[in-house]
Amino acid sequence: MRKQSIQRPPYPITSVDNALRIVQILRDQGSVRLTDVAAELGIAVSTAHRLMAMLVYRGFAIQDDSKRYAPGPALGARALNTSWNREIRQVLQPLLEELCIRFDETTNLVVRVGAHVRFLHSVEAHSVLRVGDRAGTVLPARTTSGGKALLCHENTDYLARLYLGKGSLTAGHALDRAQFDSLLGELDTVREQGYAVNREESEGGIGAIGMSILGDDGRPLAAYSVATPIVRLDRLLKAGALEQLFEARKEMASALRGAGLDHPEPA
Repeated sequence: MRKQSIQRPPYPITSVDNALRIVQILRDQGSVRLTDVAAELGIAVSTAHRLMAMLVYRGFAIQDDSKRYAPGPALGARALNTSWNREIRQVLQPLLEELCIRFDETTNLVVRVGAHVRFLHSVEAHSVLRVGDRAGTVLPARTTSGGKALLCHENTDYLARLYLGKGSLTAGHALDRAQFDSLLGELDTVREQGYAVNREESEGGIGAIGMSILGDDGRPLAAYSVATPIVRLDRLLKAGALEQLFEARKEMASALRGAGLDHPEPA
Protein backbone atom coordinates (compact mmCIF):
# COMPACT_ATOMS: atom_id res chain seq x y z
CA MET A 1 0.00 0.00 0.00
CA ARG A 2 1.48 3.30 -1.09
CA LYS A 3 1.98 5.87 1.62
CA GLN A 4 0.04 9.11 1.12
CA SER A 5 2.09 12.29 1.01
CA ILE A 6 1.36 14.91 3.64
CA GLN A 7 0.03 18.02 1.96
CA ARG A 8 -0.15 21.57 3.22
CA PRO A 9 -3.63 22.32 4.66
CA PRO A 10 -5.82 24.40 2.33
CA TYR A 11 -6.32 27.05 5.01
CA PRO A 12 -3.00 27.35 6.86
CA ILE A 13 -2.70 29.53 9.93
CA THR A 14 0.55 31.34 9.28
CA SER A 15 1.35 32.27 12.87
CA VAL A 16 0.84 28.68 14.05
CA ASP A 17 2.95 27.37 11.18
CA ASN A 18 5.76 29.80 12.00
CA ALA A 19 5.69 28.88 15.68
CA LEU A 20 5.91 25.17 14.82
CA ARG A 21 8.75 25.86 12.39
CA ILE A 22 10.64 27.67 15.16
CA VAL A 23 10.19 24.59 17.37
CA GLN A 24 11.71 22.49 14.58
CA ILE A 25 14.61 24.92 14.22
CA LEU A 26 15.32 24.76 17.95
CA ARG A 27 15.11 20.98 17.88
CA ASP A 28 17.47 20.64 14.93
CA GLN A 29 19.92 23.52 15.48
CA GLY A 30 19.98 23.72 19.27
CA SER A 31 20.77 27.41 19.63
CA VAL A 32 19.76 30.29 17.38
CA ARG A 33 19.72 34.07 17.20
CA LEU A 34 16.47 35.92 16.73
CA THR A 35 17.72 37.47 13.46
CA ASP A 36 18.54 34.01 12.09
CA VAL A 37 15.02 32.78 12.89
CA ALA A 38 13.48 35.83 11.23
CA ALA A 39 15.63 35.36 8.13
CA GLU A 40 14.85 31.65 7.83
CA LEU A 41 11.10 32.20 8.14
CA GLY A 42 11.09 35.36 6.05
CA ILE A 43 9.38 37.43 8.74
CA ALA A 44 10.19 40.65 10.58
CA VAL A 45 12.41 40.44 13.64
CA SER A 46 9.60 41.96 15.72
CA THR A 47 7.25 39.16 14.60
CA ALA A 48 9.88 36.53 15.40
CA HIS A 49 10.34 38.10 18.82
CA ARG A 50 6.60 37.84 19.59
CA LEU A 51 6.48 34.20 18.49
CA MET A 52 9.59 33.35 20.48
CA ALA A 53 8.20 35.09 23.57
CA MET A 54 5.21 32.74 23.50
CA LEU A 55 7.45 29.70 23.09
CA VAL A 56 9.51 30.84 26.08
CA TYR A 57 6.30 31.39 28.05
CA ARG A 58 5.15 27.83 27.34
CA GLY A 59 8.56 26.29 28.01
CA PHE A 60 9.51 25.38 24.44
CA ALA A 61 12.44 27.81 24.39
CA ILE A 62 14.79 29.53 26.81
CA GLN A 63 17.04 32.56 26.34
CA ASP A 64 20.62 32.29 27.52
CA ASP A 65 22.98 35.02 28.75
CA SER A 66 24.18 35.72 25.20
CA LYS A 67 20.57 36.46 24.11
CA ARG A 68 20.48 33.34 21.94
CA TYR A 69 17.50 30.99 22.12
CA ALA A 70 17.81 27.30 22.93
CA PRO A 71 15.34 24.40 23.31
CA GLY A 72 13.29 24.69 26.50
CA PRO A 73 12.32 21.93 28.95
CA ALA A 74 8.99 21.27 27.21
CA LEU A 75 10.84 19.88 24.17
CA GLY A 76 12.46 17.21 26.33
CA ALA A 77 9.52 16.37 28.57
CA ARG A 78 8.01 12.93 28.13
CA ALA A 79 4.36 12.60 27.27
CA LEU A 80 1.86 11.98 30.05
CA ASN A 81 -0.13 9.21 28.43
CA THR A 82 -2.31 8.04 31.31
CA SER A 83 -5.80 9.16 32.23
CA TRP A 84 -4.77 9.73 35.87
CA ASN A 85 -3.56 13.29 35.23
CA ARG A 86 -6.71 14.17 33.33
CA GLU A 87 -8.89 12.76 36.10
CA ILE A 88 -7.17 14.58 38.96
CA ARG A 89 -7.45 17.81 37.02
CA GLN A 90 -11.18 17.29 36.65
CA VAL A 91 -11.64 16.44 40.33
CA LEU A 92 -9.56 19.33 41.66
CA GLN A 93 -10.67 22.04 39.24
CA PRO A 94 -13.61 23.21 41.41
CA LEU A 95 -11.35 23.49 44.47
CA LEU A 96 -8.73 25.41 42.49
CA GLU A 97 -11.45 27.76 41.26
CA GLU A 98 -12.69 28.27 44.82
CA LEU A 99 -9.16 29.02 46.00
CA CYS A 100 -8.65 31.47 43.13
CA ILE A 101 -11.80 33.34 44.12
CA ARG A 102 -10.86 33.35 47.81
CA PHE A 103 -7.49 35.05 47.23
CA ASP A 104 -8.10 36.56 43.78
CA GLU A 105 -4.80 35.03 42.70
CA THR A 106 -3.98 32.47 40.01
CA THR A 107 -3.98 28.86 41.19
CA ASN A 108 -2.12 25.97 39.54
CA LEU A 109 -2.07 22.18 39.67
CA VAL A 110 1.31 20.56 38.93
CA VAL A 111 2.87 17.11 38.76
CA ARG A 112 6.57 16.32 38.76
CA VAL A 113 8.31 14.55 35.87
CA GLY A 114 11.90 13.98 36.95
CA ALA A 115 13.63 17.33 37.45
CA HIS A 116 10.70 19.28 35.99
CA VAL A 117 7.12 20.06 36.85
CA ARG A 118 4.29 20.14 34.37
CA PHE A 119 1.37 22.50 34.94
CA LEU A 120 -1.78 20.43 34.42
CA HIS A 121 -4.26 23.22 35.05
CA SER A 122 -4.45 26.92 35.91
CA VAL A 123 -7.30 29.07 37.11
CA GLU A 124 -6.42 32.66 36.26
CA ALA A 125 -7.29 35.49 38.63
CA HIS A 126 -9.29 38.53 37.51
CA SER A 127 -7.03 41.21 39.00
CA VAL A 128 -5.53 43.64 36.52
CA LEU A 129 -2.08 42.78 37.90
CA ARG A 130 -2.04 38.98 37.92
CA VAL A 131 -0.11 35.86 36.94
CA GLY A 132 -1.23 34.34 33.64
CA ASP A 133 -2.40 30.85 32.74
CA ARG A 134 0.46 28.32 32.93
CA ALA A 135 -1.39 25.18 31.80
CA GLY A 136 0.91 22.99 29.72
CA THR A 137 4.05 24.81 30.81
CA VAL A 138 7.09 22.77 31.90
CA LEU A 139 9.56 24.35 34.35
CA PRO A 140 12.47 23.17 36.51
CA ALA A 141 11.04 21.71 39.72
CA ARG A 142 13.65 23.34 41.95
CA THR A 143 12.63 26.86 40.85
CA THR A 144 8.89 26.51 41.45
CA SER A 145 6.97 26.37 44.71
CA GLY A 146 4.97 23.30 43.66
CA GLY A 147 8.12 21.58 42.43
CA LYS A 148 9.95 22.15 45.69
CA ALA A 149 6.90 20.97 47.63
CA LEU A 150 7.13 17.69 45.68
CA LEU A 151 10.92 17.32 45.78
CA CYS A 152 11.04 17.61 49.58
CA HIS A 153 9.47 14.13 49.84
CA GLU A 154 12.41 12.50 48.04
CA ASN A 155 15.45 11.14 49.86
CA THR A 156 18.97 12.51 49.45
CA ASP A 157 20.19 9.56 47.37
CA TYR A 158 17.45 10.07 44.81
CA LEU A 159 18.07 13.82 44.66
CA ALA A 160 21.80 13.20 44.19
CA ARG A 161 21.11 10.92 41.24
CA LEU A 162 18.71 13.49 39.81
CA TYR A 163 21.00 16.53 40.10
CA LEU A 164 24.54 15.18 40.42
CA GLY A 165 24.40 11.98 38.36
CA LYS A 166 25.86 11.58 34.88
CA GLY A 167 22.45 11.83 33.27
CA SER A 168 21.80 15.22 34.83
CA LEU A 169 24.54 16.86 32.77
CA THR A 170 23.19 15.45 29.52
CA ALA A 171 19.64 16.45 30.46
CA GLY A 172 20.76 19.99 31.30
CA HIS A 173 19.71 20.15 34.97
CA ALA A 174 22.98 19.29 36.70
CA LEU A 175 23.96 21.23 39.84
CA ASP A 176 27.37 21.75 41.34
CA ARG A 177 27.93 20.61 44.93
CA ALA A 178 27.29 24.01 46.47
CA GLN A 179 24.02 24.42 44.56
CA PHE A 180 22.95 20.92 45.53
CA ASP A 181 23.69 21.47 49.22
CA SER A 182 21.73 24.73 49.08
CA LEU A 183 18.79 22.89 47.54
CA LEU A 184 18.90 20.23 50.25
CA GLY A 185 18.82 22.94 52.92
CA GLU A 186 15.84 24.61 51.30
CA LEU A 187 13.97 21.31 50.98
CA ASP A 188 14.58 20.64 54.69
CA THR A 189 12.84 23.94 55.43
CA VAL A 190 9.96 23.09 53.09
CA ARG A 191 9.54 19.72 54.79
CA GLU A 192 9.52 21.31 58.23
CA GLN A 193 7.06 24.13 57.50
CA GLY A 194 4.82 22.21 55.11
CA TYR A 195 4.95 24.63 52.18
CA ALA A 196 7.41 26.01 49.64
CA VAL A 197 7.94 29.56 48.43
CA ASN A 198 9.13 30.82 45.07
CA ARG A 199 10.45 34.37 45.10
CA GLU A 200 11.12 35.28 41.46
CA GLU A 201 13.07 32.05 40.87
CA SER A 202 11.12 30.90 37.84
CA GLU A 203 10.13 34.33 36.52
CA GLY A 204 10.96 37.91 37.43
CA GLY A 205 8.25 39.76 39.32
CA ILE A 206 6.37 36.56 40.18
CA GLY A 207 6.08 34.79 43.53
CA ALA A 208 4.16 31.72 44.66
CA ILE A 209 3.43 29.45 47.58
CA GLY A 210 3.02 25.73 46.93
CA MET A 211 1.92 22.69 48.88
CA SER A 212 2.02 19.01 48.04
CA ILE A 213 -1.20 16.98 48.06
CA LEU A 214 -0.51 13.71 49.86
CA GLY A 215 -2.04 10.27 49.59
CA ASP A 216 -2.86 8.13 52.61
CA ASP A 217 0.62 6.60 52.43
CA GLY A 218 2.23 10.02 52.83
CA ARG A 219 3.54 10.14 49.27
CA PRO A 220 2.80 13.20 47.12
CA LEU A 221 0.10 12.83 44.48
CA ALA A 222 0.52 16.30 42.98
CA ALA A 223 0.99 19.85 44.21
CA TYR A 224 -0.94 23.06 43.98
CA SER A 225 0.32 26.62 44.06
CA VAL A 226 -1.06 30.11 44.41
CA ALA A 227 0.90 32.49 42.18
CA THR A 228 0.94 36.24 42.57
CA PRO A 229 2.87 39.35 41.61
CA ILE A 230 5.81 39.44 44.02
CA VAL A 231 4.51 42.61 45.71
CA ARG A 232 1.54 40.61 47.06
CA LEU A 233 3.35 37.42 48.04
CA ASP A 234 3.85 38.20 51.74
CA ARG A 235 0.11 38.40 52.40
CA LEU A 236 -0.14 34.71 51.42
CA LEU A 237 2.43 33.85 54.10
CA LYS A 238 0.48 35.33 57.01
CA ALA A 239 -1.03 32.96 59.57
CA GLY A 240 -4.65 33.40 58.43
CA ALA A 241 -3.84 32.78 54.76
CA LEU A 242 -1.64 29.78 55.58
CA GLU A 243 -4.44 28.25 57.62
CA GLN A 244 -6.76 28.49 54.62
CA LEU A 245 -4.12 27.04 52.31
CA PHE A 246 -3.49 24.06 54.58
CA GLU A 247 -7.25 23.49 54.77
CA ALA A 248 -7.46 23.59 50.98
CA ARG A 249 -4.76 20.92 50.82
CA LYS A 250 -6.82 18.66 53.09
CA GLU A 251 -9.89 19.20 50.91
CA MET A 252 -7.95 18.33 47.77
CA ALA A 253 -6.52 15.15 49.30
CA SER A 254 -10.01 14.17 50.47
CA ALA A 255 -11.46 14.81 47.02
CA LEU A 256 -8.84 12.61 45.36
CA ARG A 257 -9.40 9.88 47.95
CA GLY A 258 -13.16 10.02 47.36
CA ALA A 259 -12.58 9.65 43.61
CA GLY A 260 -10.24 6.71 44.07
CA LEU A 261 -7.26 8.73 42.83
CA ASP A 262 -5.20 8.60 46.02
CA HIS A 263 -2.36 6.65 44.38
CA PRO A 264 0.22 8.53 42.30
CA GLU A 265 0.65 7.92 38.60
CA PRO A 266 3.19 5.13 37.96
CA ALA A 267 6.62 6.54 37.13
